[in-house]
Amino acid sequence: MPQGAAAAPLTVAVVGSGPSGFYARPRCWTSKKYRSGWTCTSGWPRRGAWCVPESPPTIRRSRRCPACTAAIAAHENFRFFGNVDVGKDVTREELTARYDAVLYAVGAQTDRRLGIPGEDLPGSVSAVDFVGWYNGHPDYAHLTFDLTGERGVVIGAGNVALDVARILCSPHERLSRTDIADHALEALRACALKEVLVVGRRGAAQAAFTTAELRELPEFTESGVDVDPAEVAEQEGEEGLSRLVKRNLAVMRGYAQNPVPAGARRVALRFQRTPLEIRGDGRVEEIVFARNALKVGDDGWVSAVDTGERETVPTSLVLRAVGYKGPVDRGAALRRPPRDHPEPERAGRGRRARVRRRLDEYVAGWIKRGPTGIIGTNKKCAGETVARLLADVADGTLRRHDRGVAFDPVGEIDTWLRGRQPHLVTEQGWRLIDAAERSLGESAGRPRVKHVLTDELLDIALERRIAS
Repeated sequence: MPQGAAAAPLTVAVVGSGPSGFYARPRCWTSKKYRSGWTCTSGWPRRGAWCVPESPPTIRRSRRCPACTAAIAAHENFRFFGNVDVGKDVTREELTARYDAVLYAVGAQTDRRLGIPGEDLPGSVSAVDFVGWYNGHPDYAHLTFDLTGERGVVIGAGNVALDVARILCSPHERLSRTDIADHALEALRACALKEVLVVGRRGAAQAAFTTAELRELPEFTESGVDVDPAEVAEQEGEEGLSRLVKRNLAVMRGYAQNPVPAGARRVALRFQRTPLEIRGDGRVEEIVFARNALKVGDDGWVSAVDTGERETVPTSLVLRAVGYKGPVDRGAALRRPPRDHPEPERAGRGRRARVRRRLDEYVAGWIKRGPTGIIGTNKKCAGETVARLLADVADGTLRRHDRGVAFDPVGEIDTWLRGRQPHLVTEQGWRLIDAAERSLGESAGRPRVKHVLTDELLDIALERRIAS
């Protein structure tokens, strides 16, 4: 390590302002061996990203996350810069030239397609688009969804699929007390759906739900959760399942023992079905599934095998939540194949960095491990990545820039970014947005009322709004 580098702050740029990016910082600050300065860049004026709308303070889980990120953002060694598009306004090479390390926490913003006939029919949509729409992301606020049918189908067996289903089935009165975007709240007021099927390709034991999400599901529906008892029946070899899977099965078996009244709005969990074709005359009218059997390989991997049986389900809405990819221009080259899990000693390092033999790029969150888990999972994931980063600093694997103690990263980076993005949003700008939205929410009995247009957000953040 060059002389003087150890005395200068360890500088880290975090690309992405969601949970995994934010929770990376405290782990480094608690290290007594290194002083560190962190910069967070976001491609839009906000910071933070949540899959489910923030609820009133009566729901403990929703209250803690914004409070934690606010405390992190207030740290003296933290700087936030929003409305910066890495790949457009600045390049990856420019970031690595200015920071000792770059940590990508950009999520998985592009969905994987089903690859079946009829997938492009109107009424067949991506869960990524739907989540962005109801959360008020400017890139998705203009979208519309036909919610006039009686049944919707969500393809996927993970938490995102559950999030989508519970938004579709939540009573309007409940949604009206959250910070869901106004345009989504108004559209969901007229939602006619009576049933939302969440369909997985493999069995209930292979579903990627977390137990907390499963347990909370009935709170968001008018009646309950429907599970076919045959699909969660006890099987041989269950003693070898993980505790998480055992808990999930126990929850689903509890649902199976309490049938949902016919005609009541409900979420129905269905397994061992693979979508084969979406049909309709000009728009979605039905979806065809193959019924699957489960086969355990020599390595223990459970595969879905087509039995030849077919099932046709009438529906007017199909949402795919079968997997996600990172953005091509903001870190996709760092993503490992889905089943190629990082080795413990290299967890979090970017593929591109290994190829270049310069370990200065790291990944955390969904871009690292895929779209699994909850906010707590991202917190742990970020901690593992930062532990790897600090270990690389300690053993000299991470080659820090020789800047000396007089280097002023805050001043230099601020000037540089403002030259690239004149409409740069700082932490102060975000606080102005936050205060404005919370003020609107207070009068409406909601946590906040979101501004969903980029120009509106920038007007507030840059204090250029003209009073009417």
